[in-house]
Amino acid sequence: MWSTVTQFGWVDAVDVLIIAFVAYQLLLMFKGTRALQMILGLALVYLASRIALKGGLLTVNWVLQNSLGVWFLMIIVLFQPELRRALATFGLRSRLLRAVAGREEAYMIDEIVRSAASMASKKIGALMVLERETKLSDYIDSGVALDARVSRRLIESIFYPGSPLHDGAAVIQGGRVVAASCLLPLTLADDISEDLGTRHRAAIGLTEETDAIAIVVSEEMGSVSLVHGGAINTGLDAQRLRRQLGELLGSPGSGGSSPTSKKDAIAPSAIGGQPLTGG
Repeated sequence: MWSTVTQFGWVDAVDVLIIAFVAYQLLLMFKGTRALQMILGLALVYLASRIALKGGLLTVNWVLQNSLGVWFLMIIVLFQPELRRALATFGLRSRLLRAVAGREEAYMIDEIVRSAASMASKKIGALMVLERETKLSDYIDSGVALDARVSRRLIESIFYPGSPLHDGAAVIQGGRVVAASCLLPLTLADDISEDLGTRHRAAIGLTEETDAIAIVVSEEMGSVSLVHGGAINTGLDAQRLRRQLGELLGSPGSGGSSPTSKKDAIAPSAIGGQPLTGG
C-alpha cells in the first residue's frame, strides 16, 4: 500500500481532480431534482456491491451488480423531464447562451409586468410564481401541465375569470409557463393582515418554504404585490415591480427594496399603496 502512495504522481492527481470535477458538476446538474435521490441510491448500491465482493459475499455481490442496470433504466424512464432540465441548465453555462438567457429574462420580466398592470387595472385576480434554485416539481405536478413562452396574452388568458385555469397559481420556469391552476401551501403565520386574501397567503406560504418569487394581483384592491422569502411588498407600480424582479432574478438573495420581515411587509400602512397602472 505504501509503495502505491509513493508512486502517486502529478498525473494521478490530475486524474483524480478531473473525476472529482465531473462528479461535482453532475451533482450540481441534478441538485434539487427527484432524480438526485435515485442517483445517490445507485451510488449506494454500487458501494454495497464492492463491500460485498471484498467480504466474500458472492451471491449478494451478484444480485447488487445485476440490479445496477435496472436502476439506470428507472432513472432514465421515470425522470426524463428532470434529466432534460438538468442537461439544459448545464448547457446554459456557456457565455453566449448566458447572454441569450439575459435577453430572454428581460423579455419575461417585461411581459409579467405588462400583464400584471393590465389585470390590476381590470381587477382580475392572479398568482404567478417564478421558480429559482429550489425546484417546484411537486407544485407543478398539482396543476395542469403547459409549455409555452411567457407572454402577456398567455398570462391574461390563464387568469381570465371564465378560464378553467384561473384558480391557483401559474408556475414560470426558465422563461416558460410550465403549469397553471397549481396548488400552493397556505402560510401558517398568525400575524397576516385580514386585508390579504387566499392568493396572498398562498404566495407567502410558498416563499416561506422555497426561494421562489410570487407576484399577486388582487381582484379586490386592483393592486400588485411581490412576495419573496415569506415577505410581501404591496402596492407596487410598474417601475418598482420591474426593478425588484430584475434585482431578485439578476442577483439571487438580493433583497433590493423588498421588505425583510413579514411583520414589516404586511403592516397596515403598506396595504393602502397605489395600484399598479399603465403598461
